[in-house]
Amino acid sequence: MGGHMHAGHRERLKKRFLRDGLRGFEPHQILELLLFYGIPRRDTNPIAHELINTFGNLSGVLKASYDELLKVKGVTPGSAALICFCGQLIREYYDSEVSKKDIVLDSTEKMGEYILPKFFGERNERVLLVCLDNKCKVLHSSFVSEGSINATEISVRRILEQAIRNHATAVVVAHNHPSGFALPSVEDQKTTKVLTNALNVAGIQLVDHLIVADDDYVSLRSTKMLTHLFRPDKIIE
Repeated sequence: MGGHMHAGHRERLKKRFLRDGLRGFEPHQILELLLFYGIPRRDTNPIAHELINTFGNLSGVLKASYDELLKVKGVTPGSAALICFCGQLIREYYDSEVSKKDIVLDSTEKMGEYILPKFFGERNERVLLVCLDNKCKVLHSSFVSEGSINATEISVRRILEQAIRNHATAVVVAHNHPSGFALPSVEDQKTTKVLTNALNVAGIQLVDHLIVADDDYVSLRSTKMLTHLFRPDKIIE
């Protein structure tokens, strides 16, 4: 595409966005528009197509790591950083919007919906703690540790401290398997048992332990063979 045609194409796409927002934009056009700001003087259309082909869809591109993005033909360090920034920005926006509302997590589905976006694009294993009151309303949620939940002593102590500090009646714990499989390991089951017992002593109930992988999660409480790891007098039906 020649310089003039190319500049004209950019202008048209920008004007269309300012007039209509992203309505009717194809995923590759959204990326093309974004890349204008990371790659000032090149046709970004083929790069946008290449990104979609590599990562499957727009969500896949926004979750990709900086190093993975750089491997795609045409992607510059600046544009890779811009895409990573947008992925993180979405997560921050979600968190700040959600924190303004009263959120009640009284079913496994609601827990999953609330927790999944917090792990959006997360490459490292992390442990999330959600503190609830006796009506299942979220009091506080934060990541309590980097690395595996099975480094139990650290996790258990931090989880207890956070739960007590936030006056939680109940908690939900979640951690991710970056490998992409949400199956509970033997270690996950042991940790759940240890956590249940430690929290019981403080009068706090472990309502569920979710394992997140990609866009999916598994609830240990809902896994028939593992229900015994939790107290029967749960606050959630």
